[in-house]
Amino acid sequence: MEQETLRAQQRVEAGTRPARRMRREGRIPAVVYGAGLATQSISIDQRDLNATLRTEAGLNAIINVVVDDGDGVLTVAREVQRDPVRGNITHVDLIEVSLDIEIEAEVHIEYVGTPRGVREEAGFVEAIETSVSILALPTAIPSSIEVDINDLEIYDTLKVSDLPVIEGVTYTTDVERPLVSVLPPGVEEEPEPVLLEGEEIELDEDGEPIEGVAVEGEEGEEGGAAGAGEGAEAAPDAG
Repeated sequence: MEQETLRAQQRVEAGTRPARRMRREGRIPAVVYGAGLATQSISIDQRDLNATLRTEAGLNAIINVVVDDGDGVLTVAREVQRDPVRGNITHVDLIEVSLDIEIEAEVHIEYVGTPRGVREEAGFVEAIETSVSILALPTAIPSSIEVDINDLEIYDTLKVSDLPVIEGVTYTTDVERPLVSVLPPGVEEEPEPVLLEGEEIELDEDGEPIEGVAVEGEEGEEGGAAGAGEGAEAAPDAG
């Protein structure tokens, strides 16, 4: 995995107001820390940071952070905060790494192909998980893990234990964790007919309702006749 270099500036002021001013100027507040490394508050050019985290390695990119033209520190991004509305990065934590010590990482799973259960039985794919946790050297972390789902039938499920073996990579997510399933096509329920007061559904010889046919109940007929009679008798009085 290639290394990316980010040039940073030491950050003197702390707090919400200086951070907001920094963002308006196109810089992102960040911290760098690690075992045996004093925590440093820094700021990084927003465009440079975005470009680095948008490489194929994504958040698992190995970043050589150079503060004020000093010595570089090898890091990976471990906590990226974003604006809840705009989605742009507002703060990032960078943790120091060593190229010969394994670290934990979250890797994206890429499901490849169209399952047989979808092609032949009109089922659909339910992606339960889109990433998996691994343990590997920083240089051995894959950018993504491809999983072939072409042969999956209806009700088939792939688990973490079904993921491909990758040299130097250990899966730390529970091996029984389901990742993706193929489910049968949904059965659409017919809507219940809406009846007016006093109406009943007419059934066919199999006891099934006849579509679009409803008859008035006896009470409705009597009630309607009684209402008509009362109205007829009341009409002369109105005159």
